[in-house]
Amino acid sequence: MADEDLNLTQLGQPAGIPESPEAAVLETVPNPRAGTLFTVRFTCPEFTSLCPITGQPDFAHLVIDYAPEARLVESKSLKLFLTAFRNHGAFHEDCTVAVAERIVQATAPRWLRIGGYWYPRGGIPIDIFYQTGAPPDGLWLPDPGVASYRGRG
Repeated sequence: MADEDLNLTQLGQPAGIPESPEAAVLETVPNPRAGTLFTVRFTCPEFTSLCPITGQPDFAHLVIDYAPEARLVESKSLKLFLTAFRNHGAFHEDCTVAVAERIVQATAPRWLRIGGYWYPRGGIPIDIFYQTGAPPDGLWLPDPGVASYRGRG
């Protein structure tokens, strides 16, 4: 792997929390198994953003699955990107889809899906699901592993 392929600015360096999701740098690394069909899962059980109207905190459990092509998401930059939402005001739907679109933009994966399992506020949990299309044939897709909200029925 050539050094120019690893043009990383955050891994192994002190890095502060970005001021906003837009200011966050989502870095990638070469996929050493390009051409092999496999699933990468990132789980963020403590994702936080702000309600754009009230400024109250909103919490979610995000599960991101993707089948990479040539590039992989570098996990420290992903953590910093996700943390940048904690002072960002946006609705649940916008946050969830924005995370997915940013990963797609950075990595151009074969396929990606995200589940945003938002904790209840006002008694209503909201779950957001997005994917780039049908998963590739033969891709193993484990269950997201997030229990249904117990107060639903």
